Amino acid sequence: QVQLVESGGGLVQAGGSLRLSCAASGRSFSSYFMGWFRQAPGKEREFVAGIDWSGDNSYYGDSVRGRFTISRDNAKNTVYLQMNSLKPEDTAAYYCASRTSGNFYYRESYDYWGQGTQVTVSS
Repeated sequence: QVQLVESGGGLVQAGGSLRLSCAASGRSFSSYFMGWFRQAPGKEREFVAGIDWSGDNSYYGDSVRGRFTISRDNAKNTVYLQMNSLKPEDTAAYYCASRTSGNFYYRESYDYWGQGTQVTVSS
C-alpha cells in the first residue's frame, strides 16, 4: 500500500507560478516512477509530467513542456511540480500517482493515486 497526499494548489493569476507537492508514505517511494496528471471538468485525465526513480529522467506533456518542472526528493518521499507561466487552460485538479509498469504516459500504468489538489488560473 502507498498513500499519496497532494498540496500546494490554489488560485493564481495568469502568468503566475505555483509549486505542488506530493508526499508519499507506505512502500518504498524511491523505487518508483512518479507522475502528475490533471483533469479539467468534462475532460479526460491527462499526463502532465513524470520522473524516474533516480530523478535523472523527466518527461512532460506537450502542453506544459518548458513551463512546468517535475522533481523529487527521495529522502523526503516527496515529488514536486513547479508550474510557471500559468495559463487559464491549466485550470484543473492535479493528481500525483505511482507507476508500477507500462507506458508512463497512460493513467492505466499507475496503481496508486492521491486525492488531488485544485489549481485555478484566472485570466
